[in-house]
Amino acid sequence: MSEPVGPVGGPVSVTGAVRGRPGPLRRLRAPLGTLAAVVAAFAYVGAVDPNEPGHYPVCPLLHLTGIYCPACGGLRSAHAVALGDPVTAAGANLLAVAGYAAFALFWAAWTVRAARGLPTAGPRPRAVHWWALGGLLLVFTVVRNLPFGAGLSP
Repeated sequence: MSEPVGPVGGPVSVTGAVRGRPGPLRRLRAPLGTLAAVVAAFAYVGAVDPNEPGHYPVCPLLHLTGIYCPACGGLRSAHAVALGDPVTAAGANLLAVAGYAAFALFWAAWTVRAARGLPTAGPRPRAVHWWALGGLLLVFTVVRNLPFGAGLSP
């Protein structure tokens, strides 16, 4: 008695997956688990308002120096995103909103590739990319702390 053969010529298991290759549910475990964690985090920040003092720790850089770090306003931004207010989110931390959008795009690409059974290795940034990101964070930090960049401060 011969074993059933899958579309790529390999033997098929009882679950319908080609032996040696995980089935669709197994391939989607990591992207869906990541999505669940992110949704839970945004739900928590949406429910516990960071605009009310005492719920979250203060930014040590802002507290000690009065300088806004690149993450200052990130929780308020996430709170606004969770409540569906992108304008307020961008006003709290525009760079964080760009980060949320970039995460959403990378997550969508990861999920589609995983569902199709394609390799799901994420982006592999080189040193130049890390330097560019560091430069962007530095410029954002400096500009949001200068008088003409007050629109970028939380």
